[in-house]
Amino acid sequence: MYFNDVHIIAYIVVMIIGFIVGKFVAWCNVRLPENQKIFSKEFFKANKEGLEKNYIMMFCVAAIYIALLYQFGWKTEIIKNLELIKFFILTPMLISAFFIDLKHRIIPNRLNLTIFEVGLIFAFIYGITNLNMAKDMILGMFTGAGIFIIITLLGGLIAGKEAMGLGDVKLMGALGLFYGVSRIAEISLAAFFLAAICSIVIIFIRVAILKVQDEYIPFGPFLVISAIVCTFLPANTIFMVFMAFCKGISNKILKLFD
Repeated sequence: MYFNDVHIIAYIVVMIIGFIVGKFVAWCNVRLPENQKIFSKEFFKANKEGLEKNYIMMFCVAAIYIALLYQFGWKTEIIKNLELIKFFILTPMLISAFFIDLKHRIIPNRLNLTIFEVGLIFAFIYGITNLNMAKDMILGMFTGAGIFIIITLLGGLIAGKEAMGLGDVKLMGALGLFYGVSRIAEISLAAFFLAAICSIVIIFIRVAILKVQDEYIPFGPFLVISAIVCTFLPANTIFMVFMAFCKGISNKILKLFD
């Protein structure tokens, strides 16, 4: 049985790999915030003694891996599978950034640096056969970091405090190497749009219902969700949805003055 010209056995293998990688992500999420070694004998010792399984991360990674395999398929030549391999490597790091930022409100420098280094490697590989694509990836790095640096600086001038954490700036710069200029701009737009909607609901629940005054909401998870969504959507989809939304709002406003 085949799905998108890929045998079902390949999906089963990828799912199993996803579970294993997801378990390793759970281990990284404990070690990274504490600046401890990731690759160490303690990982195997912890497994032997019964490392606590995080089924949420395991299923997240496995599900995304299966979706990626279906999206990109598998070619006989390894070089033609660069997109699939690239996102296979990026996915666990994104999942790790999501949960660490959600829990600890930081995105570790080691994690951002790893994403950046892997992105540079792929930019170099792409540059061997397609220099324009490599240039787009490098420009995507500057675009992603630049957008958020500007927002951070403006937030400091207007509000007197950081509007965006430096971890988010570094993450967007690193992700720009994976997605290029236009896609990183789409990710930024989707993240702000998603954050605006979710933040209103979250703040209302915290303040009005739970009577909690802490209004800080980490932005990293919105970036991760937007990046994963944009991975599967055709180019410019986010822009078109946003333009349609703005057009609908403007039409309703104009009708009020008719």
